[in-house]
Amino acid sequence: MIDNTTFGNFTASFHTLGCKLNFAETSTVAKIFADRGIRRAQAGETPDICVVNTCSVTELADKKCRQAIRSLHKKHPNAAIIVTGCYAQLKSEEVAAIDGVAVVAGTDRKLLLADYLDQWLKTHEPRTLITPTKDIRAFSPSCSRGDRTRYFLKVQDGCDYYCTYCTIPMARGRSRSGNIDDLVAQAREVAAEGGKEIVITGVNIGDFGKGRTDTFFDLIKALDEVEGIERYRISSIEPNLLTDEIIEWVAASKRFMPHFHIPLQSGNDDVLKLMHRHYDTALFRSKVEKIRTTMPHAFIGVDLIVGARGETPERFELSRQFVESLDISRLHIFTYSERPGTKALNIEHVVDQAEKHHRTRIMLDISERKLRDFSNRFIGTTRPVLLEHPRRNKPMSGFTDNYLKVEVSASAQLSNQVTPVTLDALSESGEEITGTLAL
Repeated sequence: MIDNTTFGNFTASFHTLGCKLNFAETSTVAKIFADRGIRRAQAGETPDICVVNTCSVTELADKKCRQAIRSLHKKHPNAAIIVTGCYAQLKSEEVAAIDGVAVVAGTDRKLLLADYLDQWLKTHEPRTLITPTKDIRAFSPSCSRGDRTRYFLKVQDGCDYYCTYCTIPMARGRSRSGNIDDLVAQAREVAAEGGKEIVITGVNIGDFGKGRTDTFFDLIKALDEVEGIERYRISSIEPNLLTDEIIEWVAASKRFMPHFHIPLQSGNDDVLKLMHRHYDTALFRSKVEKIRTTMPHAFIGVDLIVGARGETPERFELSRQFVESLDISRLHIFTYSERPGTKALNIEHVVDQAEKHHRTRIMLDISERKLRDFSNRFIGTTRPVLLEHPRRNKPMSGFTDNYLKVEVSASAQLSNQVTPVTLDALSESGEEITGTLAL
């Protein structure tokens, strides 16, 4: 383990698993470390500290977290590994038992990790285990870019929905959100740094302002007034909280992009009831149709859980038919896994693993076809692309306003610039489009 006596001698690497919210928070942790004199390790450099921000949305996510921690310890046996995030919140003792782990702290303690590192160094204990808070109430602000051009602005945290399959309320706590004036101030700081695009993130962002008089709609209207920001994207928003008013306003906005990510989870009403979701398929369809009517070019991504308890073959087939019928752009598919402490464990009809994989493949095929169909609508057109920073020996890439990934040969001078690009051809994988500058 490291034995330096001052933070000024330390280097740290940062590793994030899971959602965009985690990436935003990791970037904020890195900034706090930098303020304390802990330098980010460069490529090929051996870090003194490895910070791992974990996810626990599925059993597979837990497994990936354990593998990442063990891999880091094997690669950097003398580094102190600090583990935070949802996996650390829900299974702190399990995490602490992994070789190489020096500090374990849950989701609400991320901004205090430097203090816990200092505590660990002074006590010389094998590990510092910060007992997870069961009633998480504080809102920790976060707005960071990380290694990408886009910034991630955390506006909300926690969830009050308690869906039967989900552990997020246990890991993230009750719904709470930031102050509009503070969030607008952070957006202005992004603009001052030269940032062009902000992704609005949270666990349940449509719940922004709960318990107060302000709403998510009030927030996005205020953010739209920030000069210098050219693009906003709304990350995942519950269909029952995505109002027609918001959709119509985004359609008329110059800064909010035609891009929506809406969790469906099942295309069958019986399964949605078992999940304790707050909508039915009729409401979900109405939201998709409203978006398509007002913004025919909008990208619509949809979350879907496959093989959940209660998803009989008949219900899965109805779900498949419903998904097929939607004019959406892509599916984000999660294979259901049992989570300890969830009410879903009491639901009858368990889908075996082989059948889960079979159903997942069916839905993946639908997703791949829908993405190709949506992408092909725009071949031959010219759209604005925010180009990312160049990568060595690779074309520059970026996303169109409607979230199509584009690769283009361009000068590094165009990085972090919104540039018109003609979309020439869809790649063989169907994941990106090759384009040419239309300057």
